[in-house]
Amino acid sequence: MPDRFRLTLAQLAPTVGDLDGNAAQAREAWKAARAAGADMLALPEMFITGYNTQDLVLKPAFHQAAIAAIHALAADCADGPAIGIGGPALEGAGLCNAYYVLQGGEVTARVLKHHLPNETVFDEVRLYGAAPVAGPYTVKGVRIGSPICEDAWHEDVTETLAETGAELLLVPNGSPYYRGKMETRQTIMVSRVIETGLPLVYLNMTGGQDDQVFDGGSFVLNPGGALAVQMPLFEDALAHVDFTRGADGWTAQKGDLAHIPCSLEQDYHAMVVALRDYMRKSGFGKVLLGLSGGLDSAIVAVIAADALGAENVRCVMLPSEYTSPASLEDAQSVAEALGCRYDFVPIDEPRAAVGAALAPLFEVTEPGVTEENIQSRLRGLLLMALSNKFGEMLLTTGNKSEIAVGYATIYGDMNGGYNPIKDLYKTRVFDICRWRNAHHRDWMMGPGGEVIAPRIIDKPPSAELRADQKDSDSLPDYPVLDGILDMLVDQDASVADCVAAGYDRADVKKVEGLLYTSEYKRFQSAPGTRLSKRAFWLDRRYPIVNRWRDDSGG
Repeated sequence: MPDRFRLTLAQLAPTVGDLDGNAAQAREAWKAARAAGADMLALPEMFITGYNTQDLVLKPAFHQAAIAAIHALAADCADGPAIGIGGPALEGAGLCNAYYVLQGGEVTARVLKHHLPNETVFDEVRLYGAAPVAGPYTVKGVRIGSPICEDAWHEDVTETLAETGAELLLVPNGSPYYRGKMETRQTIMVSRVIETGLPLVYLNMTGGQDDQVFDGGSFVLNPGGALAVQMPLFEDALAHVDFTRGADGWTAQKGDLAHIPCSLEQDYHAMVVALRDYMRKSGFGKVLLGLSGGLDSAIVAVIAADALGAENVRCVMLPSEYTSPASLEDAQSVAEALGCRYDFVPIDEPRAAVGAALAPLFEVTEPGVTEENIQSRLRGLLLMALSNKFGEMLLTTGNKSEIAVGYATIYGDMNGGYNPIKDLYKTRVFDICRWRNAHHRDWMMGPGGEVIAPRIIDKPPSAELRADQKDSDSLPDYPVLDGILDMLVDQDASVADCVAAGYDRADVKKVEGLLYTSEYKRFQSAPGTRLSKRAFWLDRRYPIVNRWRDDSGG
């Protein structure tokens, strides 16, 4: 029996649908593992297809091609370490989420997923069949159990693996980020280690896919729950982990312990990775955005510069008669601090032309929200024209508070292909801006220092669509609004719960009404980075038309 086993962990970012590219990444990682004298290379869940595939994996031509790619990888990598790689598998007439073990040019084992997550962003019950729990497989004389992602969140699978002779648990994952997820993972995995007495390897993928970000953070736990290896968050990495057999079984040797940053840095890094990968995977190299002089567009410009480099970011100021001189100065200061291109396109003339065209129809009405929204829609039209002309993806800049209550103009400032701050409440936007001003990291492509002037952070938020307008004219102050939204959206609380927490019932009912009547806007909104368990897209699926209202709370 062997006394040493070297496992190479490949914490990498696949691209959904890029079977050849994902297989090429696996081959390169395998070469590195072979050069390092590894006995096995481990890749994450569904690596060959990318994750989350949604219904693409149901297409027979696709899953058949994915399975063929795995067999081709086995043949190409016959002379060297074994490979563990995730992909779809046909079992009878059904499709399963599987983990393949490749050795000596062949598929020598398949592990099929048993527990299928069917919550938040996951629809695996729709896609796959649940397979029976199987025992471990053997690589170089070591019996390895591989509960696939969700299977490790339930004690029955790991218990069965331990009872059937597993000596080591290798858990391949496609686990997307949300705030606090790292602590949750480690707590649950420690439980599996304590229950089984076995060392456990938690291997996660990296990279952005649509709204989701896979944050890596792979780790190795020894019997008893001690952390032996911690890989970095959000970054591609390889780790060679050495296990030694003693009288009490296998133990991982101490390796690098990457720093786990605070939640503000994690959120910010997630937004940068999500935008960078969304652009790369959709074939865009440059972005543009409307830079208003306000906080939201400022932080989106900074995220874009950090993700793509300032030379690939165009900032456009589109002032009207209601745009203050201070806003003009603030917008320009952000663009100059970042080193981005800055264009100035006043909307007065097109606004006058639209007003003249509508005058015969509007002559018996009073000016109001319609005229305000024309300004926003003109800006959206002009920005989309620039996007079409120069091939730059338009970023939209609405925060979660605005998107929740519909404080945004559909076909206006909601125009765009991606929204990095879609899942950031306004109060957290303030915190993120202050954090970014005070910190710079190697993974940021933009400059360090104070890139958002303090007066941009400190001034009262305003859409500047009429004279002396402030957001608080139409909405509760943001600390109140965000507190209510956090309860109604993120916690699924009732109106009574909000009132019991100290919020005014009139405010709560107003926010609830705006939340439900804005569903149609969110249905048509751009995707954006998921930072919480209740982001607006797959996490929260409500009907567009909904007459129900909560009458609790007095």
